[in-house]
Amino acid sequence: MNEVRPRLEELLFSSLENVLVESVEVTDRVVRVEALSAALQATCPDCGCLSGRVHGSYLRFPHDLPTAGKSVVVALRVRRFVCVEGSCPRKTFAEQVPGLTRRFGRRTERLRSTLVSVGLALAGRAGARMADVFGAPVSRNTLLRLIASLPDPPTATPRVVGVDEYAQRKGRIYGTVLVDIETRRPINLLPDREADTLAAWLAERPGIEIVCRDRAPFFADGATRGAPQALQVADRWHLWHNLGEAAEKCVYRHRGCLRPMPEQPKELREEAEPAASSPWPTGHRFAERTRAKHATIHALLAAGHSKRSVSRQLGMTLNTILRFSRATTPEEMFTGQWQSRATKLDDYKPYLDQRWQEGCTNAWKLWEEIKEQGYPRGYGSVRDYVSRALRGKPQPVGPRPPSARAVTRWILTHPDALPESDQIQLKAVLANCPELAALAEYVRSFAHMLTHLQGDRLPEWIEAAAATSELPSLHHFAQHLLRDLDAVTAGLTLPWNSGAVEGHVNRIKMLKRQMFGRAGFALLRKRVLLA
Repeated sequence: MNEVRPRLEELLFSSLENVLVESVEVTDRVVRVEALSAALQATCPDCGCLSGRVHGSYLRFPHDLPTAGKSVVVALRVRRFVCVEGSCPRKTFAEQVPGLTRRFGRRTERLRSTLVSVGLALAGRAGARMADVFGAPVSRNTLLRLIASLPDPPTATPRVVGVDEYAQRKGRIYGTVLVDIETRRPINLLPDREADTLAAWLAERPGIEIVCRDRAPFFADGATRGAPQALQVADRWHLWHNLGEAAEKCVYRHRGCLRPMPEQPKELREEAEPAASSPWPTGHRFAERTRAKHATIHALLAAGHSKRSVSRQLGMTLNTILRFSRATTPEEMFTGQWQSRATKLDDYKPYLDQRWQEGCTNAWKLWEEIKEQGYPRGYGSVRDYVSRALRGKPQPVGPRPPSARAVTRWILTHPDALPESDQIQLKAVLANCPELAALAEYVRSFAHMLTHLQGDRLPEWIEAAAATSELPSLHHFAQHLLRDLDAVTAGLTLPWNSGAVEGHVNRIKMLKRQMFGRAGFALLRKRVLLA
C-alpha cells in the first residue's frame, strides 16, 4: 500500500494542491479514499481574509468519478477556521479545496463538471440513463438543476449579429435568437420577438455594425431603432424562398396551361349531348319499378277498371293510384330523390368538371379551390358530388399533367441541374404558356443577381417585375421588395447571410424535444448558450 498510495495521489489528485491520501479501501462496489487537507490557511468566504486559526474539523464524503466500474467516495477531512477579522459577521468557516469541493456540494468538481457536460448534451432523461451506464447514477431533475445553476458565458459585443425567431410553442409563443455571424456562436436568447425587446438589446451594444435578418417587420423596426448605426442585411435564402412562393402562386394561376385539353371528335360531342340532356335515371331498380307500375295502372284503367278496383287489385292506396293516373309519363313521378334540387354547389359544378378533366381528382383540393372563389359550404358536399358524379367520368387520355409545385421546382432549379426528362416537360409547359415563360425569365435573372451578388441591378428588376399585370403574385413580391429596398440590396451585394442563425434555430428545436415539457425559457437559454 505504501507503494500504491503515491501513484494513487498522482492519478486522482495530481491537479490539486494540499491534499494528502491517508488510505484506500476497496470493496466489491465502492472505492473509499481517506484524505485530508494540508493547507495552512483558508480564506473567509465573506470578508476574504486569510486565517490560520483552526476551530475544529469534520468529515465530508463527496462522490468522485467512478474507476474500474466502481463508485469512488472520498472521505475528506476538512477544518473549520476562525475568522480573524473582528468586523466580519462570520465567526467560523469551513475550508474548501479548490478544484475538489464547493459549499454544500455532495460531488467532487470533476464529477460535477462531467454530469454538467452530459446534461448539456443529452438533457434530463437521456442524460440520467447515460450517467447510470458509467456508474454515476443521478436523477433527471438533478441534471437539469445543474444546468440551470451554471453562469452565463462571457460574451463580447459582436460586429456582425444575426437575428431570427424560434418557436417555444409553435403558433403561440415565439422568441428571438441572436448569433455572432463571424464566430457562428449564439450570443443570447430573448423571451419574445417584439421590436422593443430587440431594440433594447441592440441599444446596449453600440459596437454592432451589421444586422443580418429576414424580412419580418418587427425585426426591421427593432434593428432600426436599436442600432441606427448598423447596416441591415436581408437574408438571401428568405428572399429566394419568398420568390419561390410567389412563383408557385403564378404557376397555379396558369395551371390550365400545364396540359392543353385534347380536342374531342365532333361525332362524340354530338352523341354526348342527347345523353346529357336526359336527367332521368335508366337501369335503376326504383326507376324501372316506377315505370312498370305506371304502365300497369294505365293499362287497367284503359281496360275499364275503376280506380278503387285497381287499388284493391294492386294492393296500393287510392291516393297513389290517383297520382299515377294523373301522370301522363312515368318521368313525372320522378320527384324527391329523382328531382335535381338547386344547391349552393350548382354554380361551381362547371369548374369542378373542368378541373376533373384537367387531372385534379382530389376532392379536398377541389374544395379548397372553390372555397377561395367564395363557396360557403363545407367539404362534404364536394366529396359527395365527386364520388357520385365525377368518379365514373373518364379521364382525358394521355399522361397526367405536372403539378404546380413540380413546375415551380423546375423553374427554380438551375437548368444544368435539371434531369433531361424534367427539362423536356418544362420546355413544353413554357412553350404552351407565354406568361410562365416570362416568369421563368424573371426567376433566372433574380437567381443570377443573388448568386453573383449584383445588388445594383435590383431596382431595374423590380421595375420590370412590377409592370407585369399577367403575374400578380410576382408583382406583389416586387412591391414588397421596395418597402425594404436598402436591406434587400445589401443582402444581394454583401457576403453576409443568416445561415448560421437558421442552423441554431434547428438546434433549438432538437433541444426542446429532448427536454419535452420542461424546456422553459431559462433552461433552454442555458443549453443553447453553453452546450
